[in-house]
Amino acid sequence: MAKAELMDFDKALELFEPVLGFEVHVELNTKTKMFSDAPNFFGGEPNTNITPLDLGLPGSLPVVNEQAVRYSISLGLALGCSIAESSRFARKNYYYPDTPKNYQISQFDEPIAYDGNVEVELADGRKFQISIERAHMEEDAGKLTHIGGSTGRIQGADYSLVDYNRAGVPLVEIVTNMIFGAEKDAPELAKAYVSAIRDIVVSLGISDAKMERGNLRCDANISLSPRGSGKLGTRTETKNVNSLRSVERAIRYEIQRQAAILAKGGTILQETRHWHEDTGVTSAGRPKSDADDYRYFPEPDLLPVVPGAELIEQLRLALPEAPAIRRRRLKEAWSFTDLEFQDVLNSGLLVEVEETVAAGASAQSARKWWTGEIARLANIAGVDASTLVSPLHVSELIALIESGDLTDRLARQVLEGVVAGEGAPHEVVDARGLKVVSDDGALIAAIDEALAAQPDVLAKIRDGKVQAAGAVIGAVMKAMRGSADAARVRELVLERAAVTE
Repeated sequence: MAKAELMDFDKALELFEPVLGFEVHVELNTKTKMFSDAPNFFGGEPNTNITPLDLGLPGSLPVVNEQAVRYSISLGLALGCSIAESSRFARKNYYYPDTPKNYQISQFDEPIAYDGNVEVELADGRKFQISIERAHMEEDAGKLTHIGGSTGRIQGADYSLVDYNRAGVPLVEIVTNMIFGAEKDAPELAKAYVSAIRDIVVSLGISDAKMERGNLRCDANISLSPRGSGKLGTRTETKNVNSLRSVERAIRYEIQRQAAILAKGGTILQETRHWHEDTGVTSAGRPKSDADDYRYFPEPDLLPVVPGAELIEQLRLALPEAPAIRRRRLKEAWSFTDLEFQDVLNSGLLVEVEETVAAGASAQSARKWWTGEIARLANIAGVDASTLVSPLHVSELIALIESGDLTDRLARQVLEGVVAGEGAPHEVVDARGLKVVSDDGALIAAIDEALAAQPDVLAKIRDGKVQAAGAVIGAVMKAMRGSADAARVRELVLERAAVTE
């Protein structure tokens, strides 16, 4: 794959105005698929979560998943959309091996939700309003795995395998209107928008929204207009970008790539493009089809979806607090600085910190442990931090520290025990004998033993070399396997030397 020429990002923005648009696909976590009773869950042996309908076999007929419709309405309401009194499914016709019917059941001119608005906040606090054109229901396609070749893509592969477990999984596709005025913030805005959508669907509880699993995917559209021309450029669509960081990088890359072509008098091909995480570039996919090419027509096997005003109002009243409002409330309640709160947001552990605080821990301590030691252990294990330990156990661990029963050093050992499945923090403390020794008698005995081994230390301390106490403190901590309070040991050592500070 030839390396594309890139223009400096700032130079590109001097010459061109970026116009953005996003299509975010959200897989819904219903028990069954959109139009069949096949189970809907991630994983499983290939081609086991399927029915004749998912395989497009003759005579099989679709039935709409009621829960998927409810979830779709809730999402539309959370996006500030109007909900259609009546919406209709359509057939989107195209051939690809992962779509066994040779068409996808989707919605075209009659979507379930339309005309919405999402507020997006950048890292510096500035806010953008993103206009939502529509949110429509559809079914997902299967998954192709290309075998052979060096890229894992169809080009150069020896053959391809198809898994239909994902075929028919309920999806909501959220389509924005064109986004103008992003300028140099375009990459960050792209990341912030997808993050905002993820926060909304997680708060609703309608999707796992794990981008690495494909539960939430973004198609990022971008075109460049010659600055001041008032003319729209030709767009490209970078498909299925599966991380927030990649969305940001893909937008930046396409701006630089398109600008270099246009500045030399070249033209941009309207096409889909693939994002390569390893090299940080996009590559050409296929020419981008327009709606007419898909020969949409109403799905003849499904009636229109007519939810009724009462159901819509019921779902509206059940909406949780908007994520943006919730974040502002928590930041204020916890008295976090911008950097401290951003630290929590970047870690993706806002819910865990919130639940730890609700269980009785201080906000600062909850932030420290979740974004520090717990995140470190999760990184080593290659898992999500949220799966390692419960907020209740973290709160209990913090309480043991604040009561003086544990030092931070001992608490790390206790945490390792909890993660290893040895029980709750107090159980690990008892089983491993990790509680801080608070008996001054035991501490003094250990200090006297350490002083006997280092008879010159007392003299040095009395001569004003207080730092010499460190050798004794270290020896006591080692003898007591870290279960002593270092600050209390220091106080006792100085008392033995009759030194006050």
